[in-house]
Amino acid sequence: MAGSFVRRIGNKGAAIELRQRKKPKSSEYKESAKEKKIDDTAVPERAPKHVLLQRFAKIFIGCLAAVTSGMMYALYLSAYHERKFWFSNRQELEREITFQGDSAIYYSYYKDMLKAPSFERGVYELTHNNKTVSLKTINAVQQMSLYPELIASVLYQATGSNEIIEPVYFYIGIVFGLQGIYVTALFVTSWLMSGTWLAGMLTVAWFIINRVDTTRIEYSIPLRENWALPYFACQVAALTGYLKSNLNTYGELNVKKGTFVAKIMKVINFYLVCTLTVTLNIIMKTFVPHKENGYMLKFLEVKFGLNMTKNFTMNWLLCQKYLQAPSQDFFLRLTQSSLLPFYILVLIICFLSIMQVIFRRINDKSLKKTVTLEDGQIGERPEIIYHVIHTILLGSLAMVIEGLKYLWTPYVCMLAASGVCSPELWTTLFKWFRLRTVHPILLALILSMAVPTIIGLSLWKEFFPRLMTELMELQEFYDPDTVELMTWIKRQAPVAAVFAGSPQLMGMIKLCTGWMVTSLPLYNDDDLLKRNENIYQIYSKRSAEDIYKILTSYKANYLIVEDAICNEVGTMRGCRVKDLLDIANGHVDCEEGDKLTYSKYGRFCHEVKINYSPYVNYFTRVYWNRSYFVYKINTVISFQS
Repeated sequence: MAGSFVRRIGNKGAAIELRQRKKPKSSEYKESAKEKKIDDTAVPERAPKHVLLQRFAKIFIGCLAAVTSGMMYALYLSAYHERKFWFSNRQELEREITFQGDSAIYYSYYKDMLKAPSFERGVYELTHNNKTVSLKTINAVQQMSLYPELIASVLYQATGSNEIIEPVYFYIGIVFGLQGIYVTALFVTSWLMSGTWLAGMLTVAWFIINRVDTTRIEYSIPLRENWALPYFACQVAALTGYLKSNLNTYGELNVKKGTFVAKIMKVINFYLVCTLTVTLNIIMKTFVPHKENGYMLKFLEVKFGLNMTKNFTMNWLLCQKYLQAPSQDFFLRLTQSSLLPFYILVLIICFLSIMQVIFRRINDKSLKKTVTLEDGQIGERPEIIYHVIHTILLGSLAMVIEGLKYLWTPYVCMLAASGVCSPELWTTLFKWFRLRTVHPILLALILSMAVPTIIGLSLWKEFFPRLMTELMELQEFYDPDTVELMTWIKRQAPVAAVFAGSPQLMGMIKLCTGWMVTSLPLYNDDDLLKRNENIYQIYSKRSAEDIYKILTSYKANYLIVEDAICNEVGTMRGCRVKDLLDIANGHVDCEEGDKLTYSKYGRFCHEVKINYSPYVNYFTRVYWNRSYFVYKINTVISFQS
């Protein structure tokens, strides 16, 4: 028995020795380790049904609120536009007069596309256009970015809308619909950043209440920004979702997996993210004169007072309201709606948190891969970092050029709303103060619901009655002088006639009559800028002969003098057209030590109305009303005593 026990021990020892000797090969060990790692990977358990139902309800309600907000805003714009201009009760000519300045030019080419025998022919006539500006062939599609008009004309004819709706309603309907998409995109961006669709509702409320500073849609429907900004907002929303997602190897947007709809959404999201900078560049060019680098540098030098110039075009651009610094009224309006105070609060907290994260990285302190609510470090989130940097850059530009506020203020609405509705932002703040009496997370959750609710109720009480009053008031657009002028041109002027006058009026003539003009309200072409300056000389102290030579050099047949410009009385005296002309021509003292060239001629727009020689030798008055004076430019000059 003892022998058998020894044999068993011996056999057991041999077995142990055998197992110790038989070590796995390195490749086999790695493979087994890899399999073990895969087996040990935590498989996410399926959430309970009530949790899935809760998530679905949250997403469904949020999406429904986002789409509803966009649709309601589009309907609001349509109703407000109808009440403001009494649009449906107007004749076609009166409707077109509501498109003024450069807006008239864009819509006129939309009309031209609808009149073309084919789409290809219409595009060719726009790219080789010689029927708009005298003695000049322009590529209107490229120079004026008429791609939206091309798309709108194709949709109008391809969908059979020409049998259902008038062209003007189809056009403005598309623009209003895009504004609805714009609001929806802002809603979604705020929702993604805060985690609650309540932030989206607050974003929309602030956007509409501050619409004087968030959009120019109420005044100029066809502006390029009204087409570009909705697309830009969709790109920002896509980028926010991209940054918010977990950017690990598997998450980097594996397109092969998922349903067909999911694949399409991933491709669209990737496209929107990658084309964001291109769209921003295009939008910036719609607000700032995008000339060559030398011209832009000179513009900035004069803008910041580093240099002075007597150039009419430069000074005229600087006098435009959208290129000046924002007024105090702008900040007062944002403060009254409580937007600016909460934006500053959110921006400061996020910025300081980002600085804290950067400081920790500099000191080689480890950061968590995933940030939780308990951490109270909102500055570690990549989408927060991006939006803070973006809003600071856009805000800096908006403080210099007021026109850029239409790009920055919607951003302010989105960031402020997402901040006050984010528990993580409040937790970050409370972590700094080290609250001990109340649990910071509990207090953050309470405030993230209570603060936006209080803001929403106060905004509803103060501003909702105003919005309803605006929709109830019937405003009548009344401009009989312009209607009479356009009617006279269409009835009395020859078809081949060329008209000269202010660029804004010329754009309206091109839209309402189709007659050729000498200039256009466009500021991205050297020749057109020079033409505008030369034609504006009709409001300067120049001789009748000088004006006649200028007009005939552009083959003009008729001259239109606007009483509003000739007798302009404005608060900014140095920015009146006649003042800028006098400075450029040296007829007034601009700088100390300047040599004045006193003109022996009176102001042309005044003198030509008196009908005495030599003015009557060059110009014959053929039509006038309270606002406009039309003169035929004589081809044969007969000097009278």
